[in-house]
Amino acid sequence: MSLFSAINTAISGLTAQSTSFGNISEDVSNSQTTGFKRVDTSFVDFLTTSNGTQNTPGAVVARPDYINNVQGSITQTDNPLGMAIAGQGFFAVSQATGQVNNIPTFNPQQFYTRAGDFTMNSTGYLVNGAGQYLNGWSVNPSSGVANQNALAPIQVSQSTYNPVPTTSVTLSANLPATPTSGTATSTSPLSSQITVYDSLGTAHTVTLNWTQSTANSWTVQVSVPDSKTGTTDAGSASVQFGAASGNAVPEGTIGQVSTSTTDPGTVTSSGYVAGQPATLNFTTDFGSGNQSIQLNLGGYGGTSGVTQYAGSAYSLLGLTQNGVPPGSFSGVTTQANGDVIVNYNNGQTRTIAQIPVVTFNNPNALQSQNGQAFTATPDSGTPLAAAASTNGAGNLVVGSVEGSNVDIAQEFSNLIVAQQAYGANSKVVMTASQMLQATMSMIA
Repeated sequence: MSLFSAINTAISGLTAQSTSFGNISEDVSNSQTTGFKRVDTSFVDFLTTSNGTQNTPGAVVARPDYINNVQGSITQTDNPLGMAIAGQGFFAVSQATGQVNNIPTFNPQQFYTRAGDFTMNSTGYLVNGAGQYLNGWSVNPSSGVANQNALAPIQVSQSTYNPVPTTSVTLSANLPATPTSGTATSTSPLSSQITVYDSLGTAHTVTLNWTQSTANSWTVQVSVPDSKTGTTDAGSASVQFGAASGNAVPEGTIGQVSTSTTDPGTVTSSGYVAGQPATLNFTTDFGSGNQSIQLNLGGYGGTSGVTQYAGSAYSLLGLTQNGVPPGSFSGVTTQANGDVIVNYNNGQTRTIAQIPVVTFNNPNALQSQNGQAFTATPDSGTPLAAAASTNGAGNLVVGSVEGSNVDIAQEFSNLIVAQQAYGANSKVVMTASQMLQATMSMIA
C-alpha cells in the first residue's frame, strides 16, 4: 500500500466520521421534536485489492441507518385531539399545496407520520404541528359504518344538530299494590310527566295519570296540554296485572293492555302477545302536523317496565324518549378505536370519521420528508391501513403524544466515539504527510 493510498483511506474516514457527526447533530437537535425518528450511522468498507499476499484498502463510507420502528416515549397532553400510536404503524396525512376558492388542495402523494399533535384549524381540518392534514375513513351517518376504501383529510363540520321528533317513550315504574288512601283516584291520580319534542325541537309535556279501578287493575289517561287538536285528552287505556288480566303472567307484571271504549281519543294498544312489549300509541299535534308517539310499558309478564308490587306510593324507576332538541357544536374528541366524534350541547354525539393506523413490512426503508413525515418506497413495502389494534396495527392512545426516539446519552457516547475516530484519521493523514516529506528529503 502506498502512502498516497493511506492518505486517501484516512480522508475517507474523515468524511465518514463527518457524516456520522451530522447524523448525531440532527438527532440531538430533534430530541424534543414530536414523533421524530433518529438516524444512526453504519460504516461500510470498500476494498480495492485483498488476497493472500496483498491488501490494498480503498475507503470507508457512512450509510444512514433509519430507526423508524422504535417507539418514542408517550406522554399525556392537555390537547384532547393529541394521539400517539403504541406499537407499529403511522398516521396517514396529506400535505396542502394551496387553495382554490378557499378550499385547500393537496399533494396527491400520501405521507405518513408519527407526529400526533393534532389540533383543529380555522376551517375544521385536523392538522399536526408540522401543518399536515390527518386522513381518515369517512363514516356513514346512518349506519355508522366506515368506508375503508378511501382515505381523505378529516374536516369537522360545526353545523347544528337537527332536532328529532319524539316517536318512542319507554317507562319503567312501580304502581303501588296498596295506594295511600285518597290517591290513585280520578280526582287524585298518580302522575308521571314525560318531556317530548316536536319536529322543530320544542319541548312539550305529556302527563300519564294512573288511577286504580279495582285490585290489580289500573286506568292510564294520556294528557297533552300543548295539543293543538282542541282537547288535551289523548285518550286512555286499561292496564291489568297478574291473574286479573286473564293471561298466564306472574303476579305484579302486566298481563293485558286494552284501549278504553268510553274515553274518546287516539290511544290504541298493542294487545297481549306473550313475551312481546306492552305498548300504547297515541297521536297529537303540537302545531306542525300529526305526531305519533309509542309508549312502551315493558314486556308482558316482564319486570323491566311498569310493575305493580308492594308499596303505597308511585315509584318512577326510569324514563327515556328518542326525541332530540336542536344542538350547537361544542367540541370534537377522538376515541381509542380511531373514531372522531363531534359533540353537541344537547348531549348528542355524531361519529364523522375513523382514523386508521398504516403499517409497512419494512418501516425503516421509508423515505424521510420534511415535518417528521415519510413516503413509501419499493423497499418499505405496500402500506396497509387497518383499524387500530387490528392486523398488527398499534393501539391509539388519545390525549397523548409520542416524543422523539432519540436517546441523548447514547448520542453523546456516539459523539465521543466519532470525535476520537475523526482525530485518529486526521493523525493518519498527518503521519503519512510527514513520511512523504521524509521521502522527498531523501530524494533531494
